Amino acid sequence: MQAEVKQPMRSNGLFNLPNLLTYGRILAVPGVVACFYFEGDAPRWVALGIFAAAAISDFFDGYLARIWKLQSRIGRMLDPIADKLLVVTCLIMLASAQTIGLWSLPAAIVILCREILVSGLREFLAELQVSVPVTTLAKWKTTTQLVSLGFLLAGPAGDKVLWFNTQLGIFLLWVSALLTLYTGWDYFRNGIGHLIED
Repeated sequence: MQAEVKQPMRSNGLFNLPNLLTYGRILAVPGVVACFYFEGDAPRWVALGIFAAAAISDFFDGYLARIWKLQSRIGRMLDPIADKLLVVTCLIMLASAQTIGLWSLPAAIVILCREILVSGLREFLAELQVSVPVTTLAKWKTTTQLVSLGFLLAGPAGDKVLWFNTQLGIFLLWVSALLTLYTGWDYFRNGIGHLIED
């Protein structure tokens, strides 16, 4: 993975379909939060449904923006923000509900710290007109992370359907955390040259 100079990003309107999908993902965040204020299985399934729709939209907004040539500055800015808001919010709510317990909390903290550090690095490199491409391993990290959160959002409700649902979610969370450490180091290693240049 090597840093490369970014190409100029054109603007194709605030309300094209890819951007609308991104806005929807941001609006999904308070929807997921609201579900945790209600007791019972139904709110957990609703939270999972909202999360799944948002995660699927994450694939389609980028895909449609590329094939329809609707990439925009606001889309480029908001897409990673929407992703991080959704993931961070889910981790916080799951920890609050104790679905993510004390012994699995370090995995969540690793993911949160990586998101903050890589966001800061990307913002710094953006000022230098340098982008760091997303690797295949980073895409696997994201997929594992989203799948783990899906199992954990179902939580106790999911355990009634699949008895090891939460345990599987915790296992995948740790796998995601390990991939997060590696890919985070990979980003830092490729950006360090730009950080120490005079």
